[in-house]
Amino acid sequence: QVQLVESGGGLVQPGGSLRLSCAASGFTFNTYWMYWVRQAPGSGLDWVSAINTGGDSTSYADSVKGRFTISRDNAKNTLYLQMNNLKSGDTAVYHCAASKGYSDYPYEYEYWGQGIQVTVSS
Repeated sequence: QVQLVESGGGLVQPGGSLRLSCAASGFTFNTYWMYWVRQAPGSGLDWVSAINTGGDSTSYADSVKGRFTISRDNAKNTLYLQMNNLKSGDTAVYHCAASKGYSDYPYEYEYWGQGIQVTVSS
């Protein structure tokens, strides 16, 4: 049974930091591209970041470039998202997702976590 379980979300003030984790099981983690996708209230899916199977190639949405860092630990089957200098516009439910190949179209991803809330507010 495939599972992606996010953790590390919460409430943070503008300018603060959070680190999200995504624990994967039930599939061969190191053969899948991994992604972070977010969804704000009343909005559609917003692609945030991607990382390749080996962890040596990453990409970011322009809105988070320079502030967020995606990484993975294949030995621990875990994906991470370090979020710094958070802004109110980053408030959303953050999902990790997996796909065999690369795509920046979230609706093509095969596996999804249930999501975790990140709220940036003073």
